[in-house]
Amino acid sequence: MNIHSFFEPVAEYLLEKSYSENSFFHQIHIHGEKFPDLKGIQIAFVGLRESRGTAKAESVSRGSTEIREKLYELKKGIAPYRMADLGDIISGETLNDTYQAIRQVGEYLMKQQILPVFFGGTHDLDFGQYLAYQKLKKLVNLVTVDAKVDMEEQGPEDTRHTQEIVLHQPNFLFSYSHLAYQSFLVDPTLINVMEKLYFDHVRLGQLRDGFKEVEPLVRDADLLSFDLSAIQSADAPGAVDAQPFGLSGEEACQICWFAGTNEKLSSFGLFGYDPYFDDAANKTAKVAAVMIWYFVEGFYNRKDSLSFKSTDYIKYTVSLDTKPNTLVFYKSKKSGKWWMEIPQNEIQRFDRVSTVPCSYSDYQIAQKGEVPERWINAQVKFF
Repeated sequence: MNIHSFFEPVAEYLLEKSYSENSFFHQIHIHGEKFPDLKGIQIAFVGLRESRGTAKAESVSRGSTEIREKLYELKKGIAPYRMADLGDIISGETLNDTYQAIRQVGEYLMKQQILPVFFGGTHDLDFGQYLAYQKLKKLVNLVTVDAKVDMEEQGPEDTRHTQEIVLHQPNFLFSYSHLAYQSFLVDPTLINVMEKLYFDHVRLGQLRDGFKEVEPLVRDADLLSFDLSAIQSADAPGAVDAQPFGLSGEEACQICWFAGTNEKLSSFGLFGYDPYFDDAANKTAKVAAVMIWYFVEGFYNRKDSLSFKSTDYIKYTVSLDTKPNTLVFYKSKKSGKWWMEIPQNEIQRFDRVSTVPCSYSDYQIAQKGEVPERWINAQVKFF
């Protein structure tokens, strides 16, 4: 498959700017006059310009370029990067054509063991990101960070795209987790629906009360979709649907770091930037660029092999007086992260491991003779 035809090159003026030698710009193979050679590439940046999925867009089509400019100016980290900027996906004749283009690009890159980082466009484009997994013959976990739950029955695509994902056939969605939603922006019936489907959901206040407890949810994701509207407008005034309350820019970067260090995560999407609503310094573009920077740094700090029978992990067995009689936990010697075993049916669709991320607090709960809520929720999903 030739994916060159899906892309427009990076804006020429960005390539002509002067960047310091230790900037991000000089660490990326960029689609300028030629499409980059993808041999050996680990991360591919994919810009998106599509805006037909929202009723609020003013200049979303410029968003990827503005974010890219801020990203190029950042300083590189310590890791030896192997990254490429493929440019912007050309929007299709219809919105669905764009979804399909994103699907094909994402599918191709992941088959080449390249992690796509989608940025720009509106949040409904994560539908195309999700579709890229359809032919991989495995169930996937989706984590969304958004101030709202986009499962409306009617309205623009960016208000109902999550419902499209959940209802899509063939169904290959194993689990869905929604982080940082704000109750006054969400219909309570949608929360009830998520609970009936055993989807995890964490309100903004809950997230702040136990920020570290969010990490296992992010660590279990195959793909992460981040809407900039989840960040408070003081830090991200240029979000398409900016809200006065929300995550701080620092908290958003922490979530991106969690995502980057997740060994099983294979695509990342950052959506919902409109330069028209940003301030004079394009603060939101800078925040988005730094979020991508933290994701990349997290990626190059991945430590765990996820081979739990190896000597990289310490196995802990906790005996209980109730069913289950025992709970099994693993702790990584390299990262200090925790996992727990979940019993499964003899027959499972696709290929799902029975060892899921957890936290040290889950192990402490088990030591007290109680079954962690995370264990119960995970077992329900497997059955």
